[in-house]
Amino acid sequence: MKSPPGSAIVPGHPRHGDLVRLASEVERLLGGAAAMADWFPGMLRKVVDDVVDTVNTRRRSYGQLEKTEKTYLGTRVEILMRARLQVPKGQLDFIIGDEDVDMKFTITGNWMIPQEAIGHACLLAALDENNSRCFLGLFYADPENLTGGVNRDGKKSVSAHGATQILWLLRDHPVEPNFWRTLSSDLVASIFAAPTGNDRIVELFRGVTDRVISRRIVEETAAQKDFMRRIRSDGRHGSRNRLAAEGILLLSGTYDSALIRSLALPNCGSSDFISHKVAPEEVALCTAHGWMVKVHP
Repeated sequence: MKSPPGSAIVPGHPRHGDLVRLASEVERLLGGAAAMADWFPGMLRKVVDDVVDTVNTRRRSYGQLEKTEKTYLGTRVEILMRARLQVPKGQLDFIIGDEDVDMKFTITGNWMIPQEAIGHACLLAALDENNSRCFLGLFYADPENLTGGVNRDGKKSVSAHGATQILWLLRDHPVEPNFWRTLSSDLVASIFAAPTGNDRIVELFRGVTDRVISRRIVEETAAQKDFMRRIRSDGRHGSRNRLAAEGILLLSGTYDSALIRSLALPNCGSSDFISHKVAPEEVALCTAHGWMVKVHP
Protein backbone atom coordinates (compact mmCIF):
# COMPACT_ATOMS: atom_id res chain seq x y z
CA MET A 1 0.00 0.00 0.00
CA LYS A 2 1.04 3.62 -0.55
CA SER A 3 2.11 5.34 2.66
CA PRO A 4 -0.50 7.92 3.77
CA PRO A 5 0.55 11.58 3.76
CA GLY A 6 1.41 13.60 6.83
CA SER A 7 -1.34 15.05 8.98
CA ALA A 8 -2.86 18.51 8.58
CA ILE A 9 -4.39 18.24 12.06
CA VAL A 10 -2.57 21.07 13.87
CA PRO A 11 -3.66 23.68 16.43
CA GLY A 12 -6.24 25.92 14.82
CA HIS A 13 -7.72 23.13 12.69
CA PRO A 14 -11.50 22.92 13.37
CA ARG A 15 -11.24 19.24 14.32
CA HIS A 16 -7.97 19.51 16.25
CA GLY A 17 -9.45 19.63 19.74
CA ASP A 18 -11.90 16.79 19.18
CA LEU A 19 -9.29 14.53 17.60
CA VAL A 20 -6.65 15.24 20.25
CA ARG A 21 -9.19 14.49 22.99
CA LEU A 22 -10.17 11.20 21.32
CA ALA A 23 -6.54 10.26 20.67
CA SER A 24 -5.63 10.85 24.31
CA GLU A 25 -8.51 8.63 25.44
CA VAL A 26 -7.65 5.83 23.00
CA GLU A 27 -4.01 5.94 24.07
CA ARG A 28 -5.02 5.87 27.74
CA LEU A 29 -7.37 2.91 27.22
CA LEU A 30 -4.61 1.01 25.40
CA GLY A 31 -2.26 1.45 28.39
CA GLY A 32 -0.19 4.38 27.18
CA ALA A 33 1.88 5.15 24.10
CA ALA A 34 4.51 2.45 24.72
CA ALA A 35 1.95 -0.30 25.40
CA MET A 36 -0.05 0.70 22.32
CA ALA A 37 3.06 0.64 20.11
CA ASP A 38 3.90 -2.83 21.42
CA TRP A 39 0.44 -4.43 21.30
CA PHE A 40 -1.06 -3.07 18.09
CA PRO A 41 1.56 -4.32 15.56
CA GLY A 42 1.66 -7.74 17.22
CA MET A 43 -2.12 -7.98 17.15
CA LEU A 44 -2.19 -7.26 13.40
CA ARG A 45 0.54 -9.82 12.71
CA LYS A 46 -1.33 -12.51 14.65
CA VAL A 47 -4.70 -11.71 13.06
CA VAL A 48 -3.35 -12.09 9.53
CA ASP A 49 -1.28 -15.19 10.31
CA ASP A 50 -4.22 -16.85 12.09
CA VAL A 51 -6.45 -16.41 9.05
CA VAL A 52 -3.73 -17.55 6.64
CA ASP A 53 -3.50 -20.64 8.92
CA THR A 54 -0.42 -22.22 7.37
CA VAL A 55 -0.65 -25.34 9.54
CA ASN A 56 -4.01 -26.40 8.12
CA THR A 57 -4.08 -24.73 4.71
CA ARG A 58 -0.40 -24.75 3.64
CA ARG A 59 -0.90 -21.14 2.53
CA ARG A 60 1.81 -18.76 3.60
CA SER A 61 0.69 -15.19 2.82
CA TYR A 62 -2.16 -12.69 2.79
CA GLY A 63 -2.29 -12.79 -1.00
CA GLN A 64 -3.52 -16.38 -0.90
CA LEU A 65 -6.64 -15.55 1.14
CA GLU A 66 -10.16 -15.73 -0.25
CA LYS A 67 -12.15 -12.50 -0.57
CA THR A 68 -14.40 -13.41 2.36
CA GLU A 69 -11.36 -14.08 4.55
CA LYS A 70 -9.91 -10.68 3.73
CA THR A 71 -13.22 -9.10 4.76
CA TYR A 72 -13.14 -11.06 8.02
CA LEU A 73 -9.74 -9.56 8.90
CA GLY A 74 -11.42 -6.19 9.45
CA THR A 75 -14.05 -7.73 11.69
CA ARG A 76 -11.42 -9.52 13.74
CA VAL A 77 -9.33 -6.36 14.18
CA GLU A 78 -12.46 -4.50 15.34
CA ILE A 79 -13.34 -7.23 17.87
CA LEU A 80 -9.84 -7.37 19.34
CA MET A 81 -9.56 -3.58 19.49
CA ARG A 82 -12.88 -3.29 21.35
CA ALA A 83 -11.81 -6.00 23.81
CA ARG A 84 -8.49 -4.26 24.40
CA LEU A 85 -10.11 -0.85 24.86
CA GLN A 86 -12.76 -2.43 27.11
CA VAL A 87 -15.46 -0.15 25.75
CA PRO A 88 -19.05 -1.00 24.75
CA LYS A 89 -20.43 -1.23 21.25
CA GLY A 90 -22.71 1.67 20.35
CA GLN A 91 -24.59 2.39 17.14
CA LEU A 92 -21.16 2.11 15.55
CA ASP A 93 -18.25 -0.12 16.65
CA PHE A 94 -17.21 1.61 19.90
CA ILE A 95 -18.28 4.23 22.36
CA ILE A 96 -15.15 6.14 23.35
CA GLY A 97 -15.78 8.88 25.87
CA ASP A 98 -19.17 10.14 24.77
CA GLU A 99 -18.70 9.49 21.04
CA ASP A 100 -19.72 6.72 18.68
CA VAL A 101 -16.60 5.68 16.79
CA ASP A 102 -16.39 3.36 13.77
CA MET A 103 -13.38 1.10 13.13
CA LYS A 104 -11.95 0.49 9.67
CA PHE A 105 -9.00 -1.70 8.66
CA THR A 106 -7.20 -2.00 5.33
CA ILE A 107 -4.22 -3.78 3.81
CA THR A 108 -4.76 -2.21 0.38
CA GLY A 109 -4.68 1.35 1.75
CA ASN A 110 -8.32 2.07 0.88
CA TRP A 111 -10.60 2.62 3.89
CA MET A 112 -14.28 2.20 3.02
CA ILE A 113 -16.69 4.29 5.09
CA PRO A 114 -20.35 3.16 5.41
CA GLN A 115 -23.19 5.67 5.25
CA GLU A 116 -23.96 5.33 8.96
CA ALA A 117 -20.43 6.45 9.88
CA ILE A 118 -20.46 9.66 7.83
CA GLY A 119 -20.02 12.64 10.15
CA HIS A 120 -18.65 10.43 12.94
CA ALA A 121 -15.17 9.74 14.20
CA CYS A 122 -13.38 6.69 12.77
CA LEU A 123 -10.43 4.73 14.12
CA LEU A 124 -8.44 3.83 11.01
CA ALA A 125 -5.99 0.93 11.03
CA ALA A 126 -3.76 -0.33 8.22
CA LEU A 127 -1.13 -3.00 7.63
CA ASP A 128 1.41 -2.69 4.82
CA GLU A 129 2.49 -6.31 4.35
CA ASN A 130 5.01 -5.53 1.62
CA ASN A 131 7.00 -3.13 3.79
CA SER A 132 6.10 -4.53 7.25
CA ARG A 133 4.65 -1.27 8.54
CA CYS A 134 1.40 -0.37 10.28
CA PHE A 135 -0.75 2.70 10.87
CA LEU A 136 -3.35 3.72 13.44
CA GLY A 137 -5.13 7.05 13.36
CA LEU A 138 -8.31 8.99 14.09
CA PHE A 139 -10.39 10.79 11.51
CA TYR A 140 -13.79 12.41 11.12
CA ALA A 141 -15.71 11.03 8.17
CA ASP A 142 -17.00 14.44 7.17
CA PRO A 143 -18.35 14.62 3.60
CA GLU A 144 -15.49 16.85 2.46
CA ASN A 145 -13.01 14.12 3.50
CA LEU A 146 -14.65 11.43 1.39
CA THR A 147 -14.86 10.62 -2.31
CA GLY A 148 -17.97 11.64 -4.21
CA GLY A 149 -18.79 8.21 -5.57
CA VAL A 150 -19.92 5.11 -3.71
CA ASN A 151 -19.33 1.40 -4.21
CA ARG A 152 -22.15 -1.09 -4.73
CA ASP A 153 -22.62 -1.28 -0.94
CA GLY A 154 -23.10 2.48 -0.75
CA LYS A 155 -19.73 3.04 0.94
CA LYS A 156 -17.44 5.97 0.24
CA SER A 157 -13.65 5.91 0.53
CA VAL A 158 -11.28 8.36 2.18
CA SER A 159 -10.24 10.93 -0.42
CA ALA A 160 -6.72 12.20 -1.06
CA HIS A 161 -7.62 15.33 0.92
CA GLY A 162 -9.21 13.20 3.63
CA ALA A 163 -5.98 11.24 4.08
CA THR A 164 -4.36 14.47 5.29
CA GLN A 165 -7.11 14.86 7.91
CA ILE A 166 -6.02 11.84 9.96
CA LEU A 167 -4.43 12.39 13.36
CA TRP A 168 -1.89 9.58 13.64
CA LEU A 169 -1.39 7.55 16.80
CA LEU A 170 1.07 5.28 14.97
CA ARG A 171 2.38 6.13 11.52
CA ASP A 172 4.75 4.00 9.47
CA HIS A 173 5.39 1.88 12.57
CA PRO A 174 7.32 -1.40 12.17
CA VAL A 175 5.53 -4.75 12.21
CA GLU A 176 7.16 -8.16 12.41
CA PRO A 177 7.14 -9.39 8.80
CA ASN A 178 5.42 -12.54 7.69
CA PHE A 179 8.21 -15.08 8.27
CA TRP A 180 7.85 -16.94 4.99
CA ARG A 181 8.07 -13.72 2.96
CA THR A 182 11.54 -13.08 4.43
CA LEU A 183 13.01 -16.26 2.92
CA SER A 184 13.99 -16.89 -0.66
CA SER A 185 11.36 -18.64 -2.76
CA ASP A 186 13.85 -21.45 -3.44
CA LEU A 187 14.37 -22.08 0.28
CA VAL A 188 10.64 -22.03 1.03
CA ALA A 189 10.03 -24.47 -1.83
CA SER A 190 12.81 -26.74 -0.54
CA ILE A 191 11.39 -26.74 3.00
CA PHE A 192 7.85 -27.60 2.00
CA ALA A 193 8.89 -30.12 -0.65
CA ALA A 194 10.56 -32.28 2.02
CA PRO A 195 8.49 -35.46 2.52
CA THR A 196 8.22 -35.66 6.32
CA GLY A 197 7.86 -33.28 9.24
CA ASN A 198 11.34 -34.23 10.43
CA ASP A 199 12.80 -33.52 7.00
CA ARG A 200 11.07 -30.14 6.81
CA ILE A 201 12.40 -29.15 10.24
CA VAL A 202 15.93 -30.07 9.15
CA GLU A 203 15.55 -28.04 5.95
CA LEU A 204 14.27 -25.06 7.94
CA PHE A 205 17.03 -24.97 10.54
CA ARG A 206 19.71 -25.81 8.00
CA GLY A 207 18.60 -22.98 5.75
CA VAL A 208 17.87 -20.36 8.45
CA THR A 209 20.71 -20.10 10.97
CA ASP A 210 21.46 -17.52 13.68
CA ARG A 211 17.86 -16.29 13.57
CA VAL A 212 15.15 -16.79 16.19
CA ILE A 213 12.41 -19.17 15.03
CA SER A 214 9.12 -19.18 16.95
CA ARG A 215 7.20 -22.24 18.06
CA ARG A 216 4.50 -21.21 15.61
CA ILE A 217 6.90 -21.44 12.64
CA VAL A 218 8.05 -24.86 13.83
CA GLU A 219 4.40 -25.99 13.92
CA GLU A 220 3.74 -24.58 10.46
CA THR A 221 6.82 -26.34 9.10
CA ALA A 222 6.22 -29.74 10.66
CA ALA A 223 2.46 -29.70 9.95
CA GLN A 224 1.96 -32.61 12.33
CA LYS A 225 0.13 -33.04 15.64
CA ASP A 226 3.21 -33.81 17.72
CA PHE A 227 5.28 -31.18 15.96
CA MET A 228 7.55 -30.55 18.97
CA ARG A 229 8.80 -34.11 18.76
CA ARG A 230 10.40 -33.25 15.43
CA ILE A 231 12.97 -30.99 17.07
CA ARG A 232 13.96 -33.31 19.90
CA SER A 233 16.79 -35.79 19.91
CA ASP A 234 15.52 -39.18 18.80
CA GLY A 235 18.39 -41.62 18.54
CA ARG A 236 20.23 -40.75 15.38
CA HIS A 237 17.06 -39.80 13.53
CA GLY A 238 15.84 -36.68 15.35
CA SER A 239 16.27 -33.27 13.73
CA ARG A 240 18.81 -32.24 16.38
CA ASN A 241 20.92 -35.33 15.79
CA ARG A 242 20.86 -34.96 12.03
CA LEU A 243 21.81 -31.30 12.18
CA ALA A 244 24.54 -31.89 14.78
CA ALA A 245 26.10 -34.43 12.39
CA GLU A 246 26.36 -31.54 9.91
CA GLY A 247 27.92 -29.21 12.49
CA ILE A 248 24.69 -27.31 13.17
CA LEU A 249 23.22 -26.82 16.64
CA LEU A 250 19.45 -26.62 17.07
CA LEU A 251 19.02 -24.76 20.35
CA SER A 252 16.01 -24.17 22.58
CA GLY A 253 15.33 -20.87 24.32
CA THR A 254 14.15 -22.85 27.34
CA TYR A 255 16.93 -25.38 27.76
CA ASP A 256 19.94 -23.86 25.96
CA SER A 257 19.79 -20.21 27.01
CA ALA A 258 23.26 -20.29 28.58
CA LEU A 259 24.88 -21.62 25.40
CA ILE A 260 22.88 -19.17 23.28
CA ARG A 261 24.28 -16.31 25.35
CA SER A 262 27.81 -17.74 25.26
CA LEU A 263 27.68 -17.94 21.47
CA ALA A 264 26.41 -14.31 21.34
CA LEU A 265 23.33 -15.40 19.42
CA PRO A 266 20.07 -13.38 19.42
CA ASN A 267 18.03 -13.75 22.59
CA CYS A 268 15.43 -16.52 22.40
CA GLY A 269 12.17 -16.57 24.29
CA SER A 270 11.02 -19.65 26.16
CA SER A 271 9.09 -20.91 23.11
CA ASP A 272 11.73 -19.99 20.53
CA PHE A 273 14.52 -21.87 18.78
CA ILE A 274 17.67 -20.99 16.91
CA SER A 275 20.20 -22.94 14.86
CA HIS A 276 23.90 -22.17 14.55
CA LYS A 277 26.68 -23.48 12.33
CA VAL A 278 29.51 -24.22 14.76
CA ALA A 279 32.93 -22.80 14.00
CA PRO A 280 36.04 -24.85 14.97
CA GLU A 281 36.91 -22.44 17.78
CA GLU A 282 33.43 -22.95 19.29
CA VAL A 283 33.63 -26.73 19.63
CA ALA A 284 35.11 -26.70 23.14
CA LEU A 285 32.44 -24.28 24.34
CA CYS A 286 29.67 -26.47 22.91
CA THR A 287 31.20 -29.57 24.49
CA ALA A 288 31.30 -27.82 27.87
CA HIS A 289 27.56 -27.27 27.53
CA GLY A 290 26.93 -30.94 26.71
CA TRP A 291 26.75 -30.70 22.94
CA MET A 292 28.72 -33.14 20.84
CA VAL A 293 28.87 -31.68 17.35
CA LYS A 294 30.94 -32.52 14.30
CA VAL A 295 32.56 -29.59 12.57
CA HIS A 296 33.23 -30.08 8.90
CA PRO A 297 35.94 -28.17 7.07
